[in-house]
Amino acid sequence: MIRANRHRTACAESDAQAAPAGGACVSRGRGCGIAAGFLVFVAAATARAEALLPVPSGQPVQLADVLLDDNPGELWVRFRFIAPKIGSAVGQIGYDVATIDMEHLCRTLAVPYVDKHRLEPARVIISMSDRAVDFGMSAPDTTQFFEAYRLENSRCIWEGF
Repeated sequence: MIRANRHRTACAESDAQAAPAGGACVSRGRGCGIAAGFLVFVAAATARAEALLPVPSGQPVQLADVLLDDNPGELWVRFRFIAPKIGSAVGQIGYDVATIDMEHLCRTLAVPYVDKHRLEPARVIISMSDRAVDFGMSAPDTTQFFEAYRLENSRCIWEGF
């Protein structure tokens, strides 16, 4: 999938189906009715549950998108995640714990992705946001954490900003 802006977007791969094989009809006139609507709901819920990625903290993390960004003058691959439990309030996942999750995501998701697509990025950026935010947009009420890595011999080497 390519977005119509200066950032190329790479598509995340998933084997989860959004609807049953052969599709689902939701009109009663074709004999599907409420049962088909329920099947679509269950399939969509299953696809969302399968999209959650395991991380050391156990928090729910979902890949939002992957951006191929050459605007810094070199290729940066940005893996953007939704992690609704991050924040600074008591009971939320703080930056200290989220950095462990981000390093894990770099190692287990970014490295294989970059290898599979034969990319040679100067940096891999892992970001987490407590809600969806369009790339480059300001969202003062949103918690966002970022880490930058360079890949060396299929290893994520932390690069402080």
